[in-house]
Formats: sequence, C-alpha cells, structure tokens
Amino acid sequence: MARAGGSLSRKGLRGREVELEELQALIASVARTGSGGLALIQGEPGIGKSTLLAEAVSGARAAGFSVGVGKADELHHIVPLSSLAACVLHGDQPLLSGDAFADLARNQDQRIWLVERLAEAIEARAGSVPVLIGLDDVQWADPLSRFALKQLPARLRTSPVLWLLTARREPAGPAEEVVAAAIGNLPTVTVPLGPLSGTAIDQLVGDTLGAAVDEQVRDLLEGAGGNPFLAVEMLAGLRTAGASDEVVPSGELVPPGLVVGVRGRLRSLLPGTLRFLQMGAVLGRSFGFHDAAALCGRPAATLIEALEEAVRAGLLDDDGDHLAFRHDLLRQAVYVDIPPSARKALHREAARHLVSAGHQPIDAVPHILRGALLGDEEAVALLQRAADDVLSVTPGLAADLMTRALELVPPALPLRFTVGERTILSLTRAGRNREALSAGDRLLAGRPPLEVFSRLQAALGGALWNMDLSGELRRRTETALAMGGAAPEIGARLAALHALALSRDHDLVAAREAGEAALRAATAAGDREAHILALSGLGEIAQNAGENAVALGRFAALSAIDSAFLPEEIVAHLHMDDFEAGERLLSQAADHAGAMRQAMMLWAQGLHDLGLGRLDDAEADFMTMEHLEDEVQIPAQQVNARVICSRIALLRGDREAAREHLVAARERLAAKPNPGNTAAVRFLEAVHAEADGDIGLAVDRIRQVQQQGAFMRWRLLRDWVDSAIRMALRGADHELAEDLAAQAEAHARRNAAVPTATGIAAQALGLVKNDLAMLERSAELLKASPRPLVRAAAYADLGQALLAAGRKREAVAALTHARGTFAESGAHAAAACVQHALEGAGAGSPGTAAKQRPVRPVHGWGALTASEKKVARLVAAGHTNRSAADLLVVSPHTVNTHLTSVFHKLSINSRVQLANLVMTLPDS
Repeated sequence: MARAGGSLSRKGLRGREVELEELQALIASVARTGSGGLALIQGEPGIGKSTLLAEAVSGARAAGFSVGVGKADELHHIVPLSSLAACVLHGDQPLLSGDAFADLARNQDQRIWLVERLAEAIEARAGSVPVLIGLDDVQWADPLSRFALKQLPARLRTSPVLWLLTARREPAGPAEEVVAAAIGNLPTVTVPLGPLSGTAIDQLVGDTLGAAVDEQVRDLLEGAGGNPFLAVEMLAGLRTAGASDEVVPSGELVPPGLVVGVRGRLRSLLPGTLRFLQMGAVLGRSFGFHDAAALCGRPAATLIEALEEAVRAGLLDDDGDHLAFRHDLLRQAVYVDIPPSARKALHREAARHLVSAGHQPIDAVPHILRGALLGDEEAVALLQRAADDVLSVTPGLAADLMTRALELVPPALPLRFTVGERTILSLTRAGRNREALSAGDRLLAGRPPLEVFSRLQAALGGALWNMDLSGELRRRTETALAMGGAAPEIGARLAALHALALSRDHDLVAAREAGEAALRAATAAGDREAHILALSGLGEIAQNAGENAVALGRFAALSAIDSAFLPEEIVAHLHMDDFEAGERLLSQAADHAGAMRQAMMLWAQGLHDLGLGRLDDAEADFMTMEHLEDEVQIPAQQVNARVICSRIALLRGDREAAREHLVAARERLAAKPNPGNTAAVRFLEAVHAEADGDIGLAVDRIRQVQQQGAFMRWRLLRDWVDSAIRMALRGADHELAEDLAAQAEAHARRNAAVPTATGIAAQALGLVKNDLAMLERSAELLKASPRPLVRAAAYADLGQALLAAGRKREAVAALTHARGTFAESGAHAAAACVQHALEGAGAGSPGTAAKQRPVRPVHGWGALTASEKKVARLVAAGHTNRSAADLLVVSPHTVNTHLTSVFHKLSINSRVQLANLVMTLPDS
C-alpha cells in the first residue's frame, strides 16, 4: 500500500514512522482479507495521537475506505451516542442520515437493538467498500457509545471494518475495555506513543522557529519531556511573547510548561478575546458561538473580532457550525487560569443558558455536575429531566444522575423522598438492585410520613424481586399494607407485589386469592403499573401451580397491555402444546424487535426449538441469550439455559461439553440461588450422576429437588419427570417414584387438554406400576404432542415393556420408531441406547449402534449444523445478518452466533472467504 499524505518528515509526524507503518499494515490487511481489525493508539495528552490518527485516516481514504471519524469530548461525555455521532453522520458518505440517527438515539429503549441497527448500517456499507471508523479520545466516550464500541467490532469482525481509536493511558479504562472485548475475535493492535527522540524534537524546533535554537530554549524544551504538542506550544509562546516565569495554579492536571507557552500567546490578544476564550473553555472543547456570547453577556455581533483573532492565533478552529479549541490541552490551559470559584459559577450559568436556549437537559448536565451546590432545586429538577430522557437507553447513566440529584437535596426537605423514590426506580432499572435497596433503607430511616413510606416500599419491590428476596418482599408489603395511609394506586401496587412474593410460597391458593384482590384494586385505581404487577403475579402463580390455561390467559392479557411481556405469552402457549401460536408470535416479535426484551425472546425461541427437537438451534438460541444478558449485565435465565444445554450435550453423547455446561450452571447458580434454579441444577447433577453410573447420588439429588418443593412445581422439569422416575426405580426408591408419578398425574388433571401432560402422566404411571397397557396409552396420547423427544422417550419405554412381555415384533417397531425420532433430532446418544435394546432383541447386529451413530467432524463444512449451513449459504450469497435473519425467521443475534461458529469451524475470517469456500462446494 502506497504511503498517503506525503513524506513522513513533514511537521507533526516527526519520529512516528514505525507506528504509522504498523497502522498502514493493518489498513492493508483489512482491505485485502475482507475481515475486521482494531487499533488503539495510546499515550499522554499532546503526544501526537490525533495527528497519527489523522494520517492513518488519510491513508485509508486514499486506499478506498469509506471513512467516518469523530472525537469524544470531556464536557459532553454524558449525552447518549454523542461520541459515535460524528463517526456515522459525517464523511463523504455518512453511514446514517441525521434523522435516522436521531431516531435511534431518541426513540428506542433497547441498547442491544440500537447496537444491532448500527451494526446493520455499517455492515451494509462494508458489503461494497471497506469501512474505517475512527474515534479520538475514547477515554471521554459517553456510556452508550462505550457500550456500542464493546459490541460492534466483534459483531462486525467478518466484514472489512477497521476501528481506529485513540485514548490516554488508563488502566481498566474505557479504551482497555473495548480492546479486551475485541481480543480473540479480530486482529487487535495497541500502538503506544512514547516521548519523541531529541532528534525529532530538534526537527520540530526547526519547523516552528525556522532556525537553530540556543541553550536557553533547549533548557526550556527539556520540560516538554518529548511531548510534541507541548513543545510546539511552548515554542509558539516564546515566539509570541518570550519566556515567562509565572506561577501555575496548583492541583491542575495541565503541564506547567503548556500554561507558560499559552500565556505567552494570550498576552498578545485583546482582553475581549481572552474572555471569549475563557467562556468557550467553560463550555467545552467544542462550543457554539452564540452560547459563548451569552456567557460573556454580550451580543454575538460584538464578539466577531474576538472570534477572528482567536482563529488567527491558532487557538480555535471554526467549521461553520461549531467552534473548537485546536487541542484539548489548549482548552485546559485556558480553563486553568479561571479562578475555581468563578468556574463553578460559570458552569451553573452555562447550564441555565443551555436549557433556556432550547438544548436538551442532558446537554446541560456536565455543567450542573460541576456547578450545582447543595439545595439547588433547579439543578435537581434538571438532573431528573435528563435522567428521564436517557433511562431507556442508558439506565446506568440515569441512575448516576438521580443519585447525584438525591445528593443535592438536603435531608430535611420533603423533596428528598420524591427524588429518592425515582432514584430507587432508576437504580433498579439499571440492575443495581443492592444500591437501590440501600438507598431506600436510608430514606426509610428518616421516618417519612405513612404515604411516603408506602411509596418507598412499593418502589423497592422490583429490586427485592430481582434479588430473589421474596420473603423480604412479602414482609415489607404486608407491613406497608397493615400500616395504611397509602394512596389507592400505591396500595394496589403493594397488593400486587405481595401476591408476586406469595407466588414463591407453597400455599398457591392463598397466593391466587391475593393476586385476584390485587387485580381488582389495580382496576379500581386505574393504575397501569399495578395492573401489570397483578397480572404478572397471577401468571407466575398459575404457572407454578401447573395451571397452564390460566397462566396463558394472564400472560396474554399482560402482553396486550405491554408488549415487553410477549415472551411470557409465547412460553405459556408452548406449555399448552400450541407451538403454532408460539411460532406466529415469534414471527411477530421479529418484525418489532425494538420493543421486545430480546434476551427473553431468545429464551422463548430456545424453548420453542427445544420442544420441536431442534437441538442445534435451541443450543444456539440459549447461548445467544446468555451473551445478550451478559452484555446488559442482567442475568435472568442463564442457569436454566445451561441446564438445558448440558442435557442437549448428553443426548448427543458429548460428555465433555455436558460437563462444561454443568460447571457453568453451578457458577451461575452461585450468583442467583433461587429455589427454581437450585432445583434445575440438582436435577442436572442427578442426570450426570446416572450417566456416570452413580445411581445412589442420582437418587439423592432427585430427593433434594423434592425438598425444594414438589418436582412438578418447577416448570423446566415437567417434561423430564420420566427420567427422574427411572432413576428412582433403578435406585430401588419406589416411594420416590410413586410420588413423582402422582405429581405427574395431578399435573395432567389440571391440564387435561394438553397431550404432553396427559401422555407423560400415563408414561409415569406405566413405569412405576410396570403397566404395559398404561405405556401403550401413553404412546397413543403423545401422538398428539408436538414434542418429538417426549414421544421418542415414551416409545422407548413401551418398546422395553413389550420386549419383557414377549411381544418382540411390536417391541421392535416401537424401538425403531424411538431410535429414528431421537436420531432425527440429533439425540444420537439416546438413539444409540435404543439401538442397543434392538440388538438385545436380535433386531440388529452387534455394533450397529456405533456404526449408525454419525460422528460430526470438528472442522470443515461437515462440522456445520443444518442451521449453520443455511446461514453460511445466505451470507455467502451476500445477505447481511438482518436479511438472513428475516429469511430464516430468527433473531439477527442468533444468526451472528451461527456465523461465529461457522467461521470457527471453517477456519476463516471474512465473508469474502466464506463466499469463495461455498462456491467450491459440489452442490453450490
């Protein structure tokens, strides 16, 4: 690749030849291979990061890249997506229009959805031309941009997208987090910039002064420590006004030599220009001309001369829309000369002006954080408005803003309780449940009035539920309800939370009565939140009681009020064996993904695929779900997902993968040890113990499940009760087996219209009583079940019983049916077990099971699952993740999971390589 931008010896690039060549090599690699890459340029302020980034960007643009470059700003590091805005909105061909980007930032309440939409826009552009996205000063990136930067490079690793970032050195800072997320997924380079050599500094001196330097200047330049920007500014100051011995204010992280140099340059400016620059420094590195004029207290027209002088002096750049200090260090050097007390007052005035001028509250927040004092109610109100605006996309930021607002309210003011309530809700939304509980308890310690006490307890309900503290939630809601004094809507919420807490108790009849009363109270109060809580509690109660039709009614009503609860409705349909309705709703959700809880939608999709015997797809769904939950740091179903994945691995015969999932399930159980998760892991341990031949341990683990509550109470285990009964019978614990069968029978009575429930109950009774007729009835009932693995297990039990009864021909037919159904789903270990039974009956030659069990290779096209092959062919044909997902009616995140596996198994790194490989396949 040709060097772009001219000779390396020109001013600004002294001594950076090696670093630039490293970046040029990465640029060439991305263009050549069609795969992604990331480079982080690190160093102290003024060391030349921005200059090197600009030179690399220039080279990439000359090489045909579509380029988008932005810069994070210290004073605007809060506004959601502000840092990435310039990267995608500017350039020769912006990746997004301004309106489309504003819609993303303003209207969507899903961070994951938003990042996926950004990825789709970048991916679409990269389909025709390599893309470079550069962001300067990542250490100041806003939280939502940082979240996106941690996801996007890995998400787009198979496309020719190069990420060039610069940042100051900060251990465990934002830039390091971005790099850590990318390592292992795409080529990642860190380019550290150290001090320039003495020779390079001498060349810079010649570039600046145009002549040799004397010893006095050399002594001064030693204070620059090899920092090129600092050296140039010191020289410029000398050239303007001579050296200075002025004192620099202490406590400021600005190099003293820089202040000396800048002061030398500022002496030659008009007083009005200096004041104009100071007001600009308060507003930030980038600021509006009218905003600075307002802080100066003068009409904009009277400051044109000051603006022109600042630009001529090389202190400001003017792009027609905004003014910007030429370097952050210049702004800081001007800013440090403003007395601290004046700075604080100016920031407060800046916040007031920005809001009155029509800016969004979040734009004024950086100034509020620097200028507000205790008791500043105007600042508190502004922080609350800003928190409301960003809660949907950056709940963590909203929680921080509300926490700061609460700190500004004196303890004696009633306002403290109102702000405190909203702080609790924001912290809960951000997943910071312990902080929410701590904040609430501090407020409650202030002995608030009864009405306020009730509001605070209601606000704490979400945090207590998320922390699995149902007992504490019950105690608090009962206390608040008994004390009285609550407003009708708050009383309804407390009643609904109380019913939700009771859903975890053993007396579900009392829980149902409480839920019905809460629903009536919510309806009477006309409170939407109370209505949602009551329906959610009643749905949980019905599902825990095994009343599937009732649960479906509750969750259908709930999702009609709030579509975020569509996953619960889908799962309720699956419990009714109505997979057609589940699939219809999943398709509907795919068309409106921005409004859904995407991780929970993947949980519903995974249960749908598992129920239909699509083991490969189910595993991909659950692992994608876990990844998304990790991204937003709100784990919900990770324990159950790992339990299912471990069982899938055992069904396939992959014992090593099964053990890995078991270990992961135990780790996640330690973080979320509620009774349902505990029961699921104990059952999985029983399954592993049985596979290892330790039937005593297996039976002990089933008993432990019973101690957590009746086995059939745990929704995940209901389709697996036959396995538990076989373990009990093998362990000669007939009493346990009978208890399990009785639970299955009671569950069938509650769900007489659900073929899976009635069929499993008959199967359970047939196993316990060794009743052939009952096993035949089970197989007949399960013909109406949409769950192939459940049918296969029943046919396998029937076949064994028929063999024992001497009815060999019928036995072989049943066993053959079971084996084929297991094999078709990819449950090859289960199919092999049935084949052994067939061989024992003389229906197959010895060793047939091993021969018939396909061994999927680890690498190559043959290693791909059917779904992975579909995705691979679509992507090779030019489809994006989104268009492939639309055709397959799955989530783009699931497509990404499949694609990751495809690239790993095929040992390739780009879509171009995939297309070339698919072209060589015989059936392409």
